[in-house]
Amino acid sequence: MNPLRHDFIQSCLLSFLPQPPTPAEPLRYLDVGCGGGIFAESAARLPTTRSVTAIDPSPTILEVARAHAKRDPSLAGGKLEYVSETIESLALPARPEDRFDVVSVFEVVEHVDYPAAFLDRVGEFVRPGGWLVLSTIARTWTSWVTTNLVAEDLLGVVPKGTHDWYKYLNEDELRGYFAGKGGVATAEG
Repeated sequence: MNPLRHDFIQSCLLSFLPQPPTPAEPLRYLDVGCGGGIFAESAARLPTTRSVTAIDPSPTILEVARAHAKRDPSLAGGKLEYVSETIESLALPARPEDRFDVVSVFEVVEHVDYPAAFLDRVGEFVRPGGWLVLSTIARTWTSWVTTNLVAEDLLGVVPKGTHDWYKYLNEDELRGYFAGKGGVATAEG
């Protein structure tokens, strides 16, 4: 899925930037709720990336991510940093221009009790002209069957209680949230 995510991010950047990002002007990423580092690692490998700060509140899962990253010599250059933080506890850069070009939040919002407050805080880390890119599970019967019934109850591939179908957000709810924010453009993929 990450190649598709990177293609989507590139297409968004190309549609709004006067010129595409280049290795001469690399991007700074913040990956919120990075888990095992799947997206963070792939972003750090891009030649147009200056740095990736990947945060997650679980020290245990970050140890897994760090161990995995150590197996890839292309990640040894220091472009990727794992930090045990929540977005609420992460220090906000002092200057707007020191914020991040791309802030990614993949499959995290559906685990948050107060999504509007969470997204408000995440938005503070996006530099002016930067991008917040997110995906989440929609609140559909298909998602309930897949995540709650099959993944949790029948197969047990994720711990029971990991997903709360009532926390899932539909596209119209997210669009409504962002419509209330001034100066925010949205794209879909």
